[in-house]
Amino acid sequence: MTTETLYTRDYVFSPAIRIMHWLRALSIVLLVITGFYIAWPFLTPYGGTDNLQQGWVRLVHLIAGFVLVGITLARAYLYFFSRSDIERRSFRDVMSVNSWIVQLKSYLWMGKLHKAGVYGPLQFVTYLAVTLVIVFMCLSGLALHANVYHDGLGGALYPFAEWFIGLMGGLAPVREWHHIMTWVFIIFTVIHVYMAVWSGIRFKQNSVDAIVSGYDVHKAKH
Repeated sequence: MTTETLYTRDYVFSPAIRIMHWLRALSIVLLVITGFYIAWPFLTPYGGTDNLQQGWVRLVHLIAGFVLVGITLARAYLYFFSRSDIERRSFRDVMSVNSWIVQLKSYLWMGKLHKAGVYGPLQFVTYLAVTLVIVFMCLSGLALHANVYHDGLGGALYPFAEWFIGLMGGLAPVREWHHIMTWVFIIFTVIHVYMAVWSGIRFKQNSVDAIVSGYDVHKAKH
């Protein structure tokens, strides 16, 4: 009797990428929640000099912000210099008109999706756009941090903060755009989760499981 392999496992994401993905997701959730509270303290605590509720919220916001800065730098390094080129290969599809047509047709249930790397062209461009938003949020957040905390790291960043705030036209526009771009995170998260689940159902791939286990399990080709 012969045995037939029905499913195969492809190694997709390294432990570093998976850990940073979930740390980045957690930091963004914390930043959104605490950011809205800092902008509008809707929970009014009792009065008194020993009440540090706003201070604790700001502390969580700062920690999550610095985690996001660190992960952004680390992910940029891994993209360009990691031994695995599965993310870099995805750029080939971005430059291919045929790959765009294939992906858009597959989303309309016309044919299957074939990718040179781990992301399709639409995914790659979307993730790049979100990454640029993250970079802006990190830069504007550091500028706002230096504007409030003038010692230590804040003091070291103050020359950059002055330049950035001047470039943006003042402190108020920096705060306003920092708030507006928060909605990009919210909208992207909803769409990202939906598309990850939908792609798993549409293309019979465990795209959600891959970012947890590192492996993509799918039916074997015969």
